[in-house]
Amino acid sequence: MNVLEANIRNTKTAGELKIVRNKGNVPGIVYGGSEKNQNVSISIKVLKSLMEKENFLSKIIKLKIDGKEESVLPKEISFDVITDEPVHIDFLRIIKGSSVIIEIPVKFINNDKSPGLKKGGVLNIVRRKVELKCPSENIPSELVVDLDGVDIGHSFKISSIKLPEKVVPTITGRDFVIATVASPTVIKEPEKPAETAEGEQAADGSAEAQEAGTAKEGAESKGGAETEKKDADKKDEAKKPQSEKK
Repeated sequence: MNVLEANIRNTKTAGELKIVRNKGNVPGIVYGGSEKNQNVSISIKVLKSLMEKENFLSKIIKLKIDGKEESVLPKEISFDVITDEPVHIDFLRIIKGSSVIIEIPVKFINNDKSPGLKKGGVLNIVRRKVELKCPSENIPSELVVDLDGVDIGHSFKISSIKLPEKVVPTITGRDFVIATVASPTVIKEPEKPAETAEGEQAADGSAEAQEAGTAKEGAESKGGAETEKKDADKKDEAKKPQSEKK
C-alpha cells in the first residue's frame, strides 16, 4: 500500500492557498467517518508520481499526517485549466465495516487470442468503468475481461465478470453490457480492373474515330455532287444556239 506524507493546512484565503501552491504543494481535504474534516497539503511532485500509477483513484493509500497514519481513498482531483497541474485533491477516510461507492476501471486481456478480433472484428467497449458498492476492506483495483477464445457476436455483461465477495454494482434490476465483439462496419468495395478501364477507353476512341470518318465521307460526297452539277450546267450552256446565248 502506498504511503503519502501530508501536512496540516491552516489556510483560510485564496492568497494563502496560492502561497501553498507556489511552495510546490497541493491543498487537499480529508473527510468521512466520525472525525471532522482535516485540511492538508501534500507535495505536488509526490502526488504526480502516484497519479502516474495505474488506477490511482481506485486504490486505498496510507495518508501520514504529522506522524499519524490513516487509510484513505483518493476521490477527486482538480486541475488547472491552463497548465493541467493538480491544484486540489479530496481524500475519503476508510472506516472498517463501512461501504464505499466507487468507479472501478475495466481491463481487457488476451486480445491476441480472440478469434473474432483476428477475423477483423471490433471490440466495442460500452463501459470503461463500472460503479460498484464495496466493503471498505475489499475494494477491487480493476475488473478483468478475458477475450481468450471469444468470437464475433459475443457480449460481456456484468454477470459474466467475477466480483469480490459483497461487491455489487450500483445499477440493479438489469444485466447491463460491458463490451461486445462486433463485426467490422466498413466494407471496402473492389477496385475497377485496369484492363476493363483501358478497354472502355479504346472502345470510346474507336467510336469517335468512326463517327469522324462518317462525317468526312458525308462532306466529301456533298462536295462531289456539287462539282458534278456545275459541270453539267456548263455542258448545257455550250449546246445552246448562238441566238439564245445572246
